[in-house]
Amino acid sequence: MTELTSPTTPEQPENVADLIAVSVEPRFIKAESSADKAQHVFSYRVTIKNGHASTVQVLGRYWKITDGNGSEEEVSGKGVVGEQPVIPSGEQYVYTSGAVFPTPIGFMQGHLELLDVDKGETFKVLVPTFRLAMPSILQ
Repeated sequence: MTELTSPTTPEQPENVADLIAVSVEPRFIKAESSADKAQHVFSYRVTIKNGHASTVQVLGRYWKITDGNGSEEEVSGKGVVGEQPVIPSGEQYVYTSGAVFPTPIGFMQGHLELLDVDKGETFKVLVPTFRLAMPSILQ
């Protein structure tokens, strides 16, 4: 699981993005994968926790996807999995999506674009690089 949080100190002004925690749990889907066809299927579960006093809404996402050969693809769009969820203070939103790689390992990183509903301000929360790999690759 990958998690990004940046604590604030009393001397620093509160940054909304620092109070949103994003964690990712990748999983290899063996039943849908075929090494012969260079098709390695993964799912990843994303949890967005709102630790801010305001309600936030997910407006969009950006992913930089890199396969084991170093080929890169960039994907962006509105919301996540067809939704633009609203996440009240202290709550979380969880969604699952997937990726298919020609290699048994790949990496994803990016950011979410969120709206502070109370202030009407948008901001980005980084999603650090996470690895998607067949279990045998990890050994």
